[in-house]
Amino acid sequence: MLVSIPNLLDAAEIANCRQVLDAAPWVDGRVTAGQQSAKAKRNLQAPADDPAAAALGELVLTALGRNPAFLSAALPLKVFPPLFNRYEAGMGFGAHVDNAIRFVGETTARVRTDLSATLFLSDARDYDGGELVIEDVFGEHAVKGEAGELVLYPGSSLHRVEPVTRGARLAAVFWVQSMVRRDDQRTLLQRLDEDIVATRAALGDADPTVLSLTAGYHNLLRMWADA
Repeated sequence: MLVSIPNLLDAAEIANCRQVLDAAPWVDGRVTAGQQSAKAKRNLQAPADDPAAAALGELVLTALGRNPAFLSAALPLKVFPPLFNRYEAGMGFGAHVDNAIRFVGETTARVRTDLSATLFLSDARDYDGGELVIEDVFGEHAVKGEAGELVLYPGSSLHRVEPVTRGARLAAVFWVQSMVRRDDQRTLLQRLDEDIVATRAALGDADPTVLSLTAGYHNLLRMWADA
């Protein structure tokens, strides 16, 4: 499942993110990379313990909580606090798979990375290169989202960020532990949810078909969810 959610953040929120990140004390992005991915990673990262970056992370989490498309696609149980990164000319991130488990700061709290997420914060026209390339059974998918656009994809996917050749690419990245671990089951539930929304709009909430579809959705979720 590769899901694109446009306009997760509005224009004012994007402007706020850019203003804060312009003043961020950027550090080597390898500080949060695993042993293998550190060899492929060349970017800058706002320190996770920076108060301004932490406030931006809360802004992103709030936006996720109010977005029906994200809630339908991810069925989130836990969300790893967003990290903010910057790719300048010559920087990229070679092919890698994200760590299966991520620990939250210095705590014992951990998140299983069922879904990986990239929230684009730079306008696509402001930089060249920097495409997020995700591999699946159908081949490679290159994504260069507009500012405020969120891309969700399975954490098990091999993926990379192509080198930036002009300008700078700003983004937030985070991971989601879903109530439903399997990608195929989440995809089925998301599509069924979309069908329910469309059928409710056409027939009304009390229509027997709507009630049957809704019951089927919740019974499947009850069967598969780990909550």
